[in-house]
Parts: sequence; C-alpha cells; structure tokens
Amino acid sequence: MKKIFATALGLGIGLTSFSAMAADEVTLQLKWVTQAQFAGYYVAQDKGFYDEADLDVTINPGGPDIAPPQVIAGGGADVVVDWMPSALASREKGVALVNIAQPLPNQA
Repeated sequence: MKKIFATALGLGIGLTSFSAMAADEVTLQLKWVTQAQFAGYYVAQDKGFYDEADLDVTINPGGPDIAPPQVIAGGGADVVVDWMPSALASREKGVALVNIAQPLPNQA
C-alpha cells in the first residue's frame, strides 16, 4: 500500500486524497542522478507534501551502476522510477513490479 501512496504522491495524483498511517517510511529510487526531471519529487518533499500525508520519504539518486528493478527486488526501495521497456523486462524475469504511471519527458 505504501508503494501506491508514494507513487501517487510523487506523480502529484490525488495528493490530498490519501492519508497513510503515521509516518510510513518510503524509499524512492530514482532512475538516474539528481537532475531536473526528478524535481517534482524534491519539491514535494521541500514543500512538506509527504509530511502532510504522514510519509517519511527518502529519495535515493540513481546512476550508471544502479538498476532500479534490482534495487526494489532486493528490498532497497519501496518505489522506483524506471522506463517501461526496463520494467517489462524485469517483470518477465519475475520481479513483481506494478506500473502506476509512465511519465514522458517534454519532447519540445
């Protein structure tokens, strides 16, 4: 349940309509190093949106040697940011991932 709450909050879906049990700890693993495409997660944290939902969110940056599906499969995160082809390949290998949304970068 924490995965659904954290992902929905991270994506800005139903931000105020969910309430978690007191201070649920949630770890979010980013796909890549901290950069603008992940700003929404950090802004939500900075503005206290996670706190308002009683979530204690830890955001872990990714990098070239970090594979989010491996991190979640190993219990190192509750929620990951990943691209659909990688997520589907992970599902085929037996990783129990649930896709909540597939945001696309601005292609302007």
